[in-house]
Amino acid sequence: MANKIVQTAGRDALGAFAPEFAHFNDDVLFGENWNNPDIDVKTRCIITVVALMAQGITDSSLKYHIKNAKDHGVSQKEMAAIVTHVAFYAGWPKAWAVFNLAKEVYGE
Repeated sequence: MANKIVQTAGRDALGAFAPEFAHFNDDVLFGENWNNPDIDVKTRCIITVVALMAQGITDSSLKYHIKNAKDHGVSQKEMAAIVTHVAFYAGWPKAWAVFNLAKEVYGE
């Protein structure tokens, strides 16, 4: 198995305010789910970007997941093809928003 995914953002941001949510974020979502070997991390990254795009979530969380995809081997060419493909199903304006974030992440 590749390096274990470890996340502390939940505890860092909400540990004192919402400790149970922080636990679910860090230990279950990123701890158990992201480390499940049934789907490789690169594919999981792509699925996550697509899911956020489909919902129209184009904030810092999507930018984080685009960077995470890049860090796990999704090339700029692959990301462009993924966003283009999903645009036909999720919406053209959403693709424009995702491309703006992806350009920042990939340094274009």
